[in-house]
Amino acid sequence: MKREALLDLNEVLQHPGRRLLVELQTDLDQEADIDLLRPLEGTLEAVSTGNLLLLTGTFKTRAVLECARCNAPLEQELEFELEEQFPVEGIPSSYSSQDFARVVPDEPFQLFEGNALIVDALLRQNLLLSIPMQTFCPPEAEATCQAGSRESSREKAARHPAMEQLSRLRTPEEDAS
Repeated sequence: MKREALLDLNEVLQHPGRRLLVELQTDLDQEADIDLLRPLEGTLEAVSTGNLLLLTGTFKTRAVLECARCNAPLEQELEFELEEQFPVEGIPSSYSSQDFARVVPDEPFQLFEGNALIVDALLRQNLLLSIPMQTFCPPEAEATCQAGSRESSREKAARHPAMEQLSRLRTPEEDAS
């Protein structure tokens, strides 16, 4: 099993106001749902206010998506801005030698190991949210794309007997639209 990349944020958490700026690049190898053509890359900034850990950054990649009409593969640029806040409990060690600050994430899945961020988990979550709900073939291929989608739906209807019976109920006006 491959271990996820960890980013140690303990220094930021123990010294509120201190900033950490990191250039990140990952292939998201364990993500089966997304075909990346190039690595996801960008910058991540971390700062602690004492009560919150603030993570911000911008990331971009190029991925293969499917046309919503004809299922043809499409290459598309994906960019997103990351803005996350995580509660911090405890007293930063720069203020007291009896306690230390620690991240207390309220996420349903693990994003931290102690005070270390699991980078791929956070980036995977934000990348999945940035993917458009529907993508379409470019305008110059739209005619073939729509024709292909109509043919494929007719082929599907011909294969399933119940759909064939329903298609007989359609009027000629409905077929024209």
